[in-house]
Amino acid sequence: WIVQGDILTMGISDLVQEFPTQAPIPYKVVANIPYYITSAVLRHLLEAKTKPQLIVLMVQKEVAQRILAKPGEMSLLAVSVQFYGQPFLVAPVPARAFYPVPKVDSAILRIDPHPQLLVDASEIEPFFETVRAGFGQRRKQLRNSLAHGLGLPKDRIEQAMQEAGIEAQRRAETLGIPEWVVLSRALGAVTS
Repeated sequence: WIVQGDILTMGISDLVQEFPTQAPIPYKVVANIPYYITSAVLRHLLEAKTKPQLIVLMVQKEVAQRILAKPGEMSLLAVSVQFYGQPFLVAPVPARAFYPVPKVDSAILRIDPHPQLLVDASEIEPFFETVRAGFGQRRKQLRNSLAHGLGLPKDRIEQAMQEAGIEAQRRAETLGIPEWVVLSRALGAVTS
């Protein structure tokens, strides 16, 4: 069926609601979205109660590169997407493929949502609080960004980083998803 509406205000889970005798309807998302809402659309889809089986989007090339980043070049966007799913570059799409020719190149991005998250539901918010704080001060050492963003003393931050096996001098962009999970849990333990 066809549903017309604003993707950012639609309750995706409501569209695929359980029927009395059935599980939620599995669905896939394939779209060419306005580039300026890419992050918001991804968050809306990946955080939905009933997640899609697959997401394929045309996005700005630079945004695709940020989402696909590996530790050393991670960003808040990369962590946010990779926490929920595995992104893949399907194909680059040069600006000349469109008429009129836009000023930016594009890319087709595929995201396979993880069947199960790395953390329990109760750990999602503390995980993202830690990640947001870590990326809150660009080019700063992680311990400084976390202390500032979480409002915690540096000695507690350093204790948690040590317990997580993360050197105090590291920067947010160098951590992979598993390290963020361990660090978030360690921070929860030292602040309890």
